[in-house]
Amino acid sequence: MADLILYQRDYCHLCDQALAVMAEARSPDFDSVWVDDDPTLEDRYGTRVPVLRDLRDGRELDWPFDAVTLRTFLDAPL
Repeated sequence: MADLILYQRDYCHLCDQALAVMAEARSPDFDSVWVDDDPTLEDRYGTRVPVLRDLRDGRELDWPFDAVTLRTFLDAPL
């Protein structure tokens, strides 16, 4: 299991953009979770996706983010 989760929706162009930014920033491995399949996640993330969550400390990075912002998020000390 990865330390990062990207919460996203099916057919979400913003989620596709977030994936491209994550590739550009050379993000470490992450798991994708689709909020559409879970009412609790839908309530929490439905209007915020894509959201990147660090499971180590619970921090979340909401869209929009660019490669620099993402790299700063990823490199922050725990």
